[in-house]
Amino acid sequence: MTFFPPFMPRPLAAALLVFLAGCATSPLEMSRQEFASGDRRVALKQLEQRVREHPSDGELKAYFYRQRDMIVTESLSAAERARMGGRLEEASKLYGEVLQVDPQNPRGRAGLEEVVGDQRRLARLQEARVAFTKGDWISAEALARAVAAESPANAEARSLLREIDDQAAKAPPLPQALQGPLAKPVTLEFRDAPLRVVFEALSRAGGLNFVFDRDVKAEAKVTLFVRNSTVDEVLKLLTATQQIERKLLNANSVLIYPSTPAKQKEYQDLVTRSFYLANSEAKQAMTLVKQLVKSKDVFIDEKLNLLVVKDTPEAVRLAERLIGSLDVAEPEVMLEVEVLEVSRNKLLQLGIDFPDQVGYGLIQGAVTTAVSTSAGITTSTTPGGTLAAGVVNLRNTGSLVPYVANPAAVLNLRKEDGDTSLLANPRIRVKNREKAKIHIGEKLPVFTTTATANVGVSASVNYLDVGLKLDVEPSVTLDDEVAIKVALEVSNIVKEVTGPSNSLAYQLGTRAASTVLRLKNGETQVLAGLINDEDRSSASRLPGLGDLPWLGRLFASHRDSSTKTEIVLLITPHIVRNVVAPAVARAEQPAGTEANVGVLPLRLKPTAANALGLRGGSGGPAAAAPAAQAAPALPTPAVPEPLPLAQAVFVTPPGVKPGETFSIMLKVEGLPGGEVGEALIDYDVDRFEPAVSQGQSGPVSVPLAVQGSQGVAELSLRVRPNASGNGNVSASGVTVMKDGVPLRIAVGASANIAIQAPGG
Repeated sequence: MTFFPPFMPRPLAAALLVFLAGCATSPLEMSRQEFASGDRRVALKQLEQRVREHPSDGELKAYFYRQRDMIVTESLSAAERARMGGRLEEASKLYGEVLQVDPQNPRGRAGLEEVVGDQRRLARLQEARVAFTKGDWISAEALARAVAAESPANAEARSLLREIDDQAAKAPPLPQALQGPLAKPVTLEFRDAPLRVVFEALSRAGGLNFVFDRDVKAEAKVTLFVRNSTVDEVLKLLTATQQIERKLLNANSVLIYPSTPAKQKEYQDLVTRSFYLANSEAKQAMTLVKQLVKSKDVFIDEKLNLLVVKDTPEAVRLAERLIGSLDVAEPEVMLEVEVLEVSRNKLLQLGIDFPDQVGYGLIQGAVTTAVSTSAGITTSTTPGGTLAAGVVNLRNTGSLVPYVANPAAVLNLRKEDGDTSLLANPRIRVKNREKAKIHIGEKLPVFTTTATANVGVSASVNYLDVGLKLDVEPSVTLDDEVAIKVALEVSNIVKEVTGPSNSLAYQLGTRAASTVLRLKNGETQVLAGLINDEDRSSASRLPGLGDLPWLGRLFASHRDSSTKTEIVLLITPHIVRNVVAPAVARAEQPAGTEANVGVLPLRLKPTAANALGLRGGSGGPAAAAPAAQAAPALPTPAVPEPLPLAQAVFVTPPGVKPGETFSIMLKVEGLPGGEVGEALIDYDVDRFEPAVSQGQSGPVSVPLAVQGSQGVAELSLRVRPNASGNGNVSASGVTVMKDGVPLRIAVGASANIAIQAPGG
């Protein structure tokens, strides 16, 4: 119940009551109550509606932005933790909640794209792990490096690459061979046969499709004896000895061309690779690539620390290994320093100070002022103008009077004893071969005045470091030891010195030590012995009487002082991170030949004795090889029948809006089994774009999860902002890996997706 004063008019009271009721139920107060007692997301939606209804209420709008940012930050933190923990479904849901609250949030959009990328990379890593288990290191490494190039921080990709490098260091893999029927062994025997005839025999024996460049010397003579060698190995022997090169067109087709610089420029494929360096500088990496790989087309961006290389796939692969051995984290060490300064002071002053002067002379006038201080007697001026140098008139009855220096006698009874301990315990983290400085003390100002003719006097100030200064430079070795350059200096103010024009300077006492020491990780070294020991003794005696034994102490004053200081330095290095060189960096890496950088060495599988013979000529008139010199023709292998058309269907949303991100699913049935695969999905580029930017528009290869005879592939797309009408998606084929052999399967599936008008 509300009470009003009796003298208040009723209309005014009613208006005040309405005003108070409106204040009690203001939009801001209602929103605060809803946030405190109910679901915050529901309360945020209601608050957003109130902001639209009251656009001029600045306090309400500020409260809305604060609450929205708080909810978004909490959801983003939870989503990032889920993504880093591998819980991709949970992370995707949380990022979706962020975009529901704030549709334009850049971190939410980027996080959702990262989740889609993580899912794609996870499928590739599973495929790489399967290939590595089966011994196909080349395919596994290619997949793992593709994931590492896209996401350098992917721990599983780095782990798999380390395993591959470890295996490669133990037993380098054989070069990649042709797959399918061409991997079967063949036996051929030719003597001075034309090159064309040898390839025709390979075509009949192994199902090889080949085409010659017009400049290939097809009639060059070849002598060849091979037994139980694959067609791929025979091709390697021929290309190595006949000045020819091959280019794989598909699993059983090759292009043969002369091994000349002009033809290599025409047929040899080049690739580009971008290296974002994390630890080394782009200039160093460029120098490494140019000197060792001989790559000419190299570009660097110092701002992004980016290196781009264009060369043959073999050369780029070699550059990648070399850059991997260069771009490693620098060692770091934590230096734990403890500096202790111990100081002890003793002073004993005992005896009687007698006057230094006794005289009889003329003093004009009377001494008007006599001021006694601890330092002695000050001077004053007499009325007659004569300077009285601190004297005492013993008998002021005439012009000539006796006097003594004031005071006549002082008894000294003083003893001091002091102990001082100063401790500094800094900890500093330093990179390898970098200098670190520690200063604990003060900066004293020193003024300097400069007089210039016709200008005046100008003053400047400089600062002088006083206290503890420590300079260290560590060098971490691979055997977990640290070599440290140490320079220690401890300084203090001894006294102040007054210079010209009342300028002030300081006299400093300093102790310094510098050394180089090598310590193990966690070992403590003590540097001590910086000792300053001073003993001083002085006495003031009356002549004659002060020299008497025992009684002389009554006519003398003795001052004995002792000062002793010592500085102790304790330094302990703790290696935070040492150089972790890749396993392949410690082993010899094949670098190819001078002409073909990065090409793997020519290696054949083990063969029986007298199973290999090869000799080639430089060509000449065509000469048919005698039939007796050729081995009996092997039966032509049967060509495998084409696989039946697999059934596929798309699962799409009923409708989408411009700017919306959605997912489509391709379900395939009737597969011949396999482990993993890929699906080629095409989309309407005028209306859709990939949710994760691919850098180009067009068909997208999507990982296909295979289980038995069924497979599922999922793709995330985004509707273009100005799109309308119906958009089409289609699939033309899938590829399934079975027993290490890729199988291409034709599918036919398409779907139309309706694009709704905004607000529809």
